[in-house]
Amino acid sequence: MRTETLDAFLDSLAGRVPAPGGGASAALHAAQGAALAGMVARYSVGPKYAEHAGTIAKICDSADDLREQASVLAEQDIAVFSRVGAAYALPRATGSDKAARSAAIADALIAAGRVPAAVLAVAEQVLGLAEQLLPIGNRNVVSDVAASADAARAAASTARVNVEINLAGITDAEARAELSGALAPVDDLLARADALTAAVREVIAR
Repeated sequence: MRTETLDAFLDSLAGRVPAPGGGASAALHAAQGAALAGMVARYSVGPKYAEHAGTIAKICDSADDLREQASVLAEQDIAVFSRVGAAYALPRATGSDKAARSAAIADALIAAGRVPAAVLAVAEQVLGLAEQLLPIGNRNVVSDVAASADAARAAASTARVNVEINLAGITDAEARAELSGALAPVDDLLARADALTAAVREVIAR
């Protein structure tokens, strides 16, 4: 997926195929948010920003790392969702077939839930970078701080529903607790993103 053209990816996304879908889109939102944070940081170097040079350098490194993580998660989401489809397609003619199919579906759903849960964690870190950048970053690109926050928000909101749809089919108590726990910070993350975007708009309006 990462070597496709944008048009080819969008064609796949629009097509009647199991993947890519919302999960891959959530990861790409996170990747874009990280890239935007990295861009703002790179516009915030030089003598004028010397006081915060160490923080800006760390933000650059973190943004690049999170962008890579999110890109990998986009590909992983496509792979694990394909496993779900393959599991549902397994034979169920006999009792042993049905048992093997049920086990395969259960394993695939857990794997499919863990990828968007990981996207949630990346999105929260991306938002944290945007929050750090607002007070110290280059005001000429302050709108991109909001764009980064909004991309992180979209990643989190989209990833949450992708965790939830997989969670609905998971009966393993430990896996359910793990994935439910990953959802706990989402409402706060969305509120933080909205607050940051509102703060950026206030800066722009001055």
